[in-house]
Amino acid sequence: MKRLLFILTAIFFADAAFAAKVDTVKVYSESMKKDITCLFICPEQAKQQKEKKYYPTVYLLHGYTGDARRTLKLDIPDLKAQADALQMIIVLADGGYGSWYFDSPVDENIRYERFITKELVQFTDKNYPTIVDRTKRAIYGWSMGGHGALYLAMRHKELYGAAGSICGAVDFRAATKGYDIEKSLGDYAGNEKSWEEHTVNYNVATLKNQELKLIIDCGLQDPLLEVNRTLHKKLTDLKIDHDYIERPGVHDNTYWSKASAFQLLFIHNYFSQS
Repeated sequence: MKRLLFILTAIFFADAAFAAKVDTVKVYSESMKKDITCLFICPEQAKQQKEKKYYPTVYLLHGYTGDARRTLKLDIPDLKAQADALQMIIVLADGGYGSWYFDSPVDENIRYERFITKELVQFTDKNYPTIVDRTKRAIYGWSMGGHGALYLAMRHKELYGAAGSICGAVDFRAATKGYDIEKSLGDYAGNEKSWEEHTVNYNVATLKNQELKLIIDCGLQDPLLEVNRTLHKKLTDLKIDHDYIERPGVHDNTYWSKASAFQLLFIHNYFSQS
C-alpha cells in the first residue's frame, strides 16, 4: 500500500516536476498504403545523464470512434505525468474509427492487426529508446481497444509480456449492427464462425498459464460487464492467472481514466519484476 501511494503521489506531481515529450507522428502503413497518426509519449531524459536511457514500452488502444489525439486530450489526459512517474514510453496507437484491430478477411484495406503488431512496433523500436524485449513491452486499451489489446496479445505472445482491458468488448457478437464490425468481418448472418473466432473469449483457449500477465477491469454499471464476467470465468476454469476487477462505474472516460492509472501501475510492476 505504501508503494502504491508513493507512485500515485509521484504521478500527481509529475506534471509540475517533469516535461514528458509528446511526438505526433504519421506512421506509414505499408500494408494499408496510408499514413496513420500516432502519439509517442517519452519520459524526460535527465540533463545530467551521461548515457542514453532505454525504456519499456506500453501500447494504448482507443475505443470505438476514438483516435490517438482524442485519447490524450479527453479520455486519459494525465498520460504524460504517468510516463514520467513510471519511466515508460507510452504509444497511443490509432485503430481508425472502428477497425476493431483486425486484419479483415473481407476487406484488404483493413489491416490494423498487422499495423499495430508489426509496422508500429518496428517503427517504435527503430526511432525511440525502447528496450526491445517482450518482457518490457505491454499493451492495453478500453472498450474496442480493450478487446484489441487482449486479442492482439493472445495472438502475438512473442511481442507482449502483459496485456490489459478496461470495459473491453471482449465478445462483441451481441452488437451485430451499428459498430462497423461487419465492415471487417462481413455480415453476421453467414459469417458466424468468423465473428466468434475474432473475439477475445474465443482466443483465450490458446493461452497457457503465465504466458501473459493479464489485468481485466469493468464497471458494475457497464453494459459490457457480463461478457467480462464470462471471460473471467473462462480464465479461471482454464487456471490462467489474472487480475480481475469490478468497481462502481459506467462506460465513460471517467472510469477509463481512473482504471488506466491502475493498469499502468500493474504493468509497471510487471516490468520491474520481469
